[in-house]
Amino acid sequence: MKNQGKKPRINKNKNNFQTYIVPPIKNEKVIIKSNLFNNLSREEIISIASNFDQNGNIIEATKYYQHFIDRGFSDPKVFCNYGIILRNKGNLKGSIKLHREAIKIKPDLVEAHYNLGNTLKELGEIKQAEISLRKAIKFKPLLAEAHNNLCNILKDQGKLKEAEEFIIKALEIKPNNAIALYNYGAVLKDLGKLKKSEIYLCKAIKLNPNLVAAYYILSTVNPLNTNKDWQQKIFDDEILNKKTPSEKTDIFFARANILHAKKNYNESSKCLIKANNIKYTSQASNYKLLIQKSKLLLLESNEKQIYQNRQSNNPKSIFIVGMPRSGSTLIESILSMNRNVDDLGETTILEESFLEWKKQIKINQKINLAKIYWRKASYQRNKYTIKTNKNLYNYLYTGIILNHIPNVKIVHCFRNPLDNILSIYRAHFAKDHIYCSSLTECAKIYLNTENIINEYKKRYSSKIYEVNYDLLVSNPQNEIRNLISWMGWEWDNSYLSPHLNNRVVLTASNVQVRSPINSKSFGGWKKYREMLKPAIEIISKNPKYIDLIN
Repeated sequence: MKNQGKKPRINKNKNNFQTYIVPPIKNEKVIIKSNLFNNLSREEIISIASNFDQNGNIIEATKYYQHFIDRGFSDPKVFCNYGIILRNKGNLKGSIKLHREAIKIKPDLVEAHYNLGNTLKELGEIKQAEISLRKAIKFKPLLAEAHNNLCNILKDQGKLKEAEEFIIKALEIKPNNAIALYNYGAVLKDLGKLKKSEIYLCKAIKLNPNLVAAYYILSTVNPLNTNKDWQQKIFDDEILNKKTPSEKTDIFFARANILHAKKNYNESSKCLIKANNIKYTSQASNYKLLIQKSKLLLLESNEKQIYQNRQSNNPKSIFIVGMPRSGSTLIESILSMNRNVDDLGETTILEESFLEWKKQIKINQKINLAKIYWRKASYQRNKYTIKTNKNLYNYLYTGIILNHIPNVKIVHCFRNPLDNILSIYRAHFAKDHIYCSSLTECAKIYLNTENIINEYKKRYSSKIYEVNYDLLVSNPQNEIRNLISWMGWEWDNSYLSPHLNNRVVLTASNVQVRSPINSKSFGGWKKYREMLKPAIEIISKNPKYIDLIN
C-alpha cells in the first residue's frame, strides 16, 4: 500500500492554520483490523493517518500518528499534521515540540514554520512567533497568511509601520481576503488614520458579513457610519447564531457603542450588561489578586533599599499610574510632545525587572533594580533621555519604584469615580482586565487604588503628582502648565495640542486621543445611573463621594 508518488497537499482547518496533509490513495477503503495495526509499514501508516485527518476523523488519525511515532518513525509531514491536532486540542507545548521536530528534519518546511509561529503566538511567545513567521515568508514569499499573521504580531508589539507593510503585502497577494482587510483596518485605527480604517473595515464586512470583530472596531472608529447595512446586520439576532462567547461579546459591545452614539442610553445599558456578563463568565477575574498584591507590595516597600548611583546623570523615568480610562493616555501624549521623551506605553518591564531582581538578590546583595529596569527600557540604545511608562498597574509598585530607581517621577491620574467606572465598563479590554466587566469589582478596585496611592503620598508627596482628569479637560491650559512646571521643563504651546502627536497608541483610548481635549464625557455616568447602581452602592460608602453621587 504505497502513495503512488503523489505530492502532499496543503489544507487549512477552521482556525486558518495550514496543515501538511498526505493525500489518500484513490478508492482506498480505510478499514484496518486491530491485529494488522502493528504490521503496517511506515508509508501505510502515513497514508491511512492522513486520510483520516483529511476526512475529519481526528480520533482515528491521532491513533495512527501516535503509533507512527511510537514505532520510532520520523517524518516532517506526520509531525506537522499531528502538531496541528495537538494545537486544536489545546496542547500547545506538544504541538510546538512536534513542529520543531519537523523543522529539524526539513528546515525549509514552510507549513511547519507557519504553524509553529501561530502556536507560539497563542502561547504568548511573541518574539519566537515572529521569528518563525519570518522564516515561513523567507521560504515562501507569497504566503499571504504568514504576512497577515506577522502583521498581527508586529501590531501587538507596537511596530505599526512594519505591520502595515506586511498587511499591504498580504493584500497584494490576496486582495479579497476579509481577514486581511479587517487587520489593515485595525492597524490604520492604531495609526490614527481613522477615515481610511473605516473604509477597509467596511470592505471586510462586505466580503464577510459574519466577521464580527470588524463590526466592533468600526463601532469605535465611527459608530454613526453612514453605511446602514452593517448596522442592520449587527442588530439582526441571526448574527448571534453559532458564534463563540468572544464573538458574542464583540457583537454586544458594538451594539452598545452605536446605541450610545445615538443617545439611546437605556438600550446601550442592556447591551453593555450582556457583553460584560458573557466576558466575565468566560474568564477568571483577577480583582482579589490585585488587592492582595497591592497590600503585600505596600508592606514590602516599608523595607527601604537605598538605591545606588544618585548622580544627576542617571536616566530619567516618569511612571503614569491610575485606573484604566483615567486620562493616562492623554497625559502620556502631552508629555511625549517633549522631543526628549520616549513613551514606552503599557509595558510590563517594571514588573519583569522587579521579579528578576528579587530572584538575583538572593545570590548577590549588590544587584541593582534600577540597572535591570534601565537595561530593559533600552536607555542606551536611542537618543531619548526621558522614558514614560504608563502601565497603570505600576501603582502597585509605587514604593518600590521610589525606593530603588533614582531620577524618577510618578504621575497619578484620577477622575470622577462613576465616570471612570462607566468608561471602563464601556471599554472592551483584553483578558488581563476581567474585573472591568464587573461593576462591583471595578468599584472595589477604584477605592483600593485610591487608598494605596494615598498611603504612598504620605511618604513621598514630593515625588507624586496628582492629575484630576475632570479639571484637566475643563481647564487644559492651566492644568497642563502646572504639570509641565512640576516636571521642571520649559514651556511650549505644543503641550496644549496632544491630539497632533503622531505617536503609536495601542490602548482603548486610541480613538479619543486623536481628538482635541474636551469635556464631553464629564458627568456621563448620570445617563447610565440605573445600570451603575451596583457601583454606586459601593462608592457611596466612602463619605468623600456622598455629595458627588447625590
